[in-house]
Amino acid sequence: MSQCQIPVAVLGATGSVGQRFISLLDQHPWFKVVALAASDRSVGQKYSEAARWVLNDPMPEYAREMVVVPATTDCIDAKIVFSALHNEIAKDLEPQFAQAGFAVCSNASSYRRGEDVPLLLPEINADHIHLVKEQRKNHGWSGAILTNPNCTSTGLTIALKALNDAFGVKKVFAVSLQALSGAGYPGVSSLDIIDNVIPNIKGEEEKVEWEPRKMLGKLNDSKIDLADIQFSVHTNRVAVIDGHTVCASVGLASPAEPEAAEAILRAYRAPASASELPSSPRPVIEVRNEADRPQPRLDRLAGKGMTTVVGRLRRDPILDLKFVVLSHNTIRGAAGGSIYNAELLVNENLL
Repeated sequence: MSQCQIPVAVLGATGSVGQRFISLLDQHPWFKVVALAASDRSVGQKYSEAARWVLNDPMPEYAREMVVVPATTDCIDAKIVFSALHNEIAKDLEPQFAQAGFAVCSNASSYRRGEDVPLLLPEINADHIHLVKEQRKNHGWSGAILTNPNCTSTGLTIALKALNDAFGVKKVFAVSLQALSGAGYPGVSSLDIIDNVIPNIKGEEEKVEWEPRKMLGKLNDSKIDLADIQFSVHTNRVAVIDGHTVCASVGLASPAEPEAAEAILRAYRAPASASELPSSPRPVIEVRNEADRPQPRLDRLAGKGMTTVVGRLRRDPILDLKFVVLSHNTIRGAAGGSIYNAELLVNENLL
């Protein structure tokens, strides 16, 4: 390991999001994976034996021979842990790691609503990272917990940020078409999803109606003042492997023509502190002008899976504008997002 690389670990390493962490961290310029942690049934096995690899990309060579360790603070010697833990397990374990001095970059939802926990999309709210100072003061720990949002909130909120800065967003009506990988592995049974759409994903609508308000809110000393935006959201599971699509209509404080909104979306740039990190999306937002784009199969890997793709931008007869947003749910919306958060933490000298 070179002197400039920071030792990191993955918690929940055998699951589908854990596998995405392992894939994205392969050859990362800043981070070196030194431990892979999972449940008791996997501990002591080589990773290649413990994990049923489900990604299209091959299992990285560095991980194959690593021995899976318990997800406990005394078994891991790292500075950052990436959490792909289930929510109920994360709720107990993540504070233990923070208390022990680890920076926990979490994909779990357990602490997203914490007043002193940053809910981060660095390309839109990089300044929220400074909540970790308040968190450390409140809890008396040297570590930290940072979260990324629900994978459906991700692309929608990034698009809303650009529009909100320019025109003010007041109301959002959104319908999601969420990929199967968002349910993990083995996920939704084939008998449920083939020839079908499932019009409810437990807990998702509440997340997507609340999380953007925190991410679009203002950092006010020790807390976030939530954005004054009304949301109504329907969430649906569809037979797509990767890539969450959201069809959104928005009401604006200052109504705008689609051409003006398109120019704003194309011109949007990440804050300076988050624009040149290894995982920074390039570009942040890609706008498609074709009548039938974005599509998951064609557009989910834009910007190596970190770019938010917007299309079908047009007038809305009830509100002001309507459009379609696509983002890769396990890259930008999960593991890639947590890695981007960790990069921002390092870049802001908060590790």
